[in-house]
Amino acid sequence: MSSSIARTAGRVTGRPSGGASSAPAGARILRSSTRRGESAALAALRLAALLSVAITVGIVVSLLIPALDFFREVPLGEFLTGTRWTPRFADASYGVLPLVTATAWATLIALAVAVPFGIGAAIYLSEYAPTRVRTTLKPILELLAGVPTVVFGYFALLWVTPLLRDTLGITLKPFNLLSAGLVMGAMIIPTVASISEDAMSAVPGELRQGSAALGANRMQTSLRVVVPAAFSGIVAAIVLGISRAVGETMIVTIAGGQQAQMVRSPGQGGATMTAFIANAALGDSRVGSLEYNTLYAVGLLLFALTLVVNLVAIQLVRRFRQEY
Repeated sequence: MSSSIARTAGRVTGRPSGGASSAPAGARILRSSTRRGESAALAALRLAALLSVAITVGIVVSLLIPALDFFREVPLGEFLTGTRWTPRFADASYGVLPLVTATAWATLIALAVAVPFGIGAAIYLSEYAPTRVRTTLKPILELLAGVPTVVFGYFALLWVTPLLRDTLGITLKPFNLLSAGLVMGAMIIPTVASISEDAMSAVPGELRQGSAALGANRMQTSLRVVVPAAFSGIVAAIVLGISRAVGETMIVTIAGGQQAQMVRSPGQGGATMTAFIANAALGDSRVGSLEYNTLYAVGLLLFALTLVVNLVAIQLVRRFRQEY
């Protein structure tokens, strides 16, 4: 009787009778034919991933080959530790430290502006602003990132420098890294704020509710719960801001100055690494000459510094990442 019941159940449910279990649902899905276009989409995604890797390798190779030609004539120690950069003078010198110090000053000033204001804007948009205000302010903030950097450069030169020098009485050169760094920081604020706000908005609401249940106010919840929980995203935003500051060209070229010298205060002018590349890559140097190869040596150093910053950031993110 039990066997007849099993056969009857098998006919009703479509399953084999005699106690034999059917294949798992996952196995049936795997055996089913792929949807139309799925293979093409997968191939396109693989091609995109391989293309990004190939472009990166191509950039490294294009920098490395002329840079190696440069280092065959100029010792690496002289390049990294020299304090005089005059590749086009009769008594040429190839110490890159003047370019590095100018880049460091401009980057530090920009981060001193972008990080606190960007994270503060992100905290307001994520934790305090009503929905209507957030949906209005965030696009306006991100619109600032679309302004051409040459506009920022002339704004720093024609407005910020006179304001600092004549109104506030700060001693500045006509071309200086303080104005360039301040305006560059304003340019980076939307990047830091947008990415940080996305990371904070992704923090589960249960954490905020638990913090409020323990008696914390909104500010304490924001600073002690939300910001630590979104730390990995905030670090990513800061690293992207550093990369933009280090790689910025037009602002420092227009407002920062073009004289390669050791910069000891932000009121001085100085050529950054990107400013030197922009000024030197004008076709005046013969291809394959030592002067021409200095462009690739400086570019390779810039690439290496950015890579080190990203590697350090990855380690920080892996150490402090929190998953929910």
